[in-house]
Amino acid sequence: MSDSPEQVASARGSCAEQLTRWGLSDLAFTTELLVSELVTNAIRHGSAPVGLRLIRDQALVCGVHDTSSSVPRVCHATGNDERGRGLFMIEETADRWGVRFDPGGKTVWAEQDIGEETAAD
Repeated sequence: MSDSPEQVASARGSCAEQLTRWGLSDLAFTTELLVSELVTNAIRHGSAPVGLRLIRDQALVCGVHDTSSSVPRVCHATGNDERGRGLFMIEETADRWGVRFDPGGKTVWAEQDIGEETAAD
C-alpha cells in the first residue's frame, strides 16, 4: 500500500471484500472504521511503506504496519479540535488494541471478538 491518503478508501474496500469472503459482513462497518483510522494514522504520523493485514482467528485482528518507531498515544480532543480522535475512537470501538514493535517499525492493531461459532466456520 502506498502512503497517500487516497489509499484509505482502497484499504476500506479491500477490507469489506475480505470480510464478505469470510462471512463476516456484519462486522464491516466497525472494521472499516478501525481500518480507516489505523491507516490514516500510519500515513499521517508513521513512515512509508504502510501495510494492512487482517487476521481471522478466535478474533478479527486488523493490523497496520509502518516503519516508524514513534509511539502512538490516545488524545482526548476538545469540541473544537478537528483532529486527534483516531486512537480514542479505536479504543472505544475495538475490544482490544495495542502496539507491537519489531526491528522494521511497528504494528498498531485492533481486535474484535467474532464469537466461537463464527471463528470455527
